Amino acid sequence: MTGLDVWIIGRKYWILIWYGILVLGVTGFFSALYWARRTHGRNLDEMLRAAGTAFVSSGMLLVLYHVGDAAAQVLLLVALLCFVLAFVLGRRPDALTIHRDPTEDDEDPDEPPPPAEDEDKTP
Repeated sequence: MTGLDVWIIGRKYWILIWYGILVLGVTGFFSALYWARRTHGRNLDEMLRAAGTAFVSSGMLLVLYHVGDAAAQVLLLVALLCFVLAFVLGRRPDALTIHRDPTEDDEDPDEPPPPAEDEDKTP
């Protein structure tokens, strides 16, 4: 046990927690990859979030094991980049604004149209 281990309270529990998060990230990445095949890659933000989760948990595990400090920092920076890109790509303009055709009226599509009025009616 080195002097650095004393400063991490509950280190063994944190390691277990980060392994669980790693499993969630890898599982999420493969499920997002499967879904991307069905949606033709329109869920890139989900794939980036899952990859970021896997990268951040791998980086934190390296920090907790005191192995590869430079590699841990690189993994954490890559995770941050994945999360930022996922946020940017996940903000679709069609989800934020309502696109409406000004020529459309507010009629209910299930309601039948009103009867046509003939202009040349004679009483």
